[in-house]
Amino acid sequence: MRKTMVRYALVGYGKVAHVHAKAIREAKESSLVAVWGRNKEKAEAFAAEWNITPFTDMQQMVKQEKVDAVIITTPHPLHKKHAITALQAGAHVLVEKPMALTVSECDAMIEVAKQEKKQLGVISQRRWFPASQRIRKAIDDGKLGTPMIGQVTMLGWRDEDYYNSDPWRGKWDSEGGGVLINQAPHQLDLLCWYLGPVKEVYAQWENVNHPYIEVEDTAVGTVRFESGAIASILVSNSQKPGIHAKVHVHGSSAASVGVQTDGGAMFIAGRSGIAEPPITDLWTIEGEQENIEVWKTEDTNLFNSIDPVAYF
Repeated sequence: MRKTMVRYALVGYGKVAHVHAKAIREAKESSLVAVWGRNKEKAEAFAAEWNITPFTDMQQMVKQEKVDAVIITTPHPLHKKHAITALQAGAHVLVEKPMALTVSECDAMIEVAKQEKKQLGVISQRRWFPASQRIRKAIDDGKLGTPMIGQVTMLGWRDEDYYNSDPWRGKWDSEGGGVLINQAPHQLDLLCWYLGPVKEVYAQWENVNHPYIEVEDTAVGTVRFESGAIASILVSNSQKPGIHAKVHVHGSSAASVGVQTDGGAMFIAGRSGIAEPPITDLWTIEGEQENIEVWKTEDTNLFNSIDPVAYF
């Protein structure tokens, strides 16, 4: 008989861990049973808040609580170590973005998942926005012909208080990068979901107005995909209080589609909500142009009827 209830555990007890805990509690056929942390007192405090069992030994947690899947929410440099430990303990693993700090670390995690015959994934929740799904379906249905041009534009803001909120933020050795590795991965993920594997990248980065951090707050790039498609990327944390984040795709049929994943001030886990609903903001497919207003209404109504942080 197929098991329906998935038993989850969290690795880490910081701000984003609370977001995942709430989402698991609201998801069907899901149960949050445990949390792991290096600091016993902090793990116990998190566990008491969510009525789950705390652990400082990950293998013991997986085995004792019969954990099916672990979600990694620890700081970036620890993702590889914690993911591999959970995989080898017998759990499937979902990792908060970024997957790890380097390609070699990611490759090592993938290899262990294959060896252990476990699933390994990375948080990519913006794929589930209805507006994002519409683009994927239009591509699958051939309505764009061949997707040939992509655009990512993310113009957001992070202030000094944000970078001071955790000691690992804004440093090469502990965050691994800036806007590219921490704020823009969701939009970059959508771009690759729509256009496929990447062949070549040319890019430049700059720190425009954050002298108190080591890493980039702005980057621009061009990408060529294995399919032959090309794309432009402009991502930045330097526009106060935040403008928007958008992903657009243009096809060989001359049709264009797009999603505004974020509007206004960017969401910060544990500190702010999502400012504006994700919407379809571009749609020129012949005969479907007027759908955009209907979809904007639908997306806004859904956004207003749920807690979007936990829902998507």
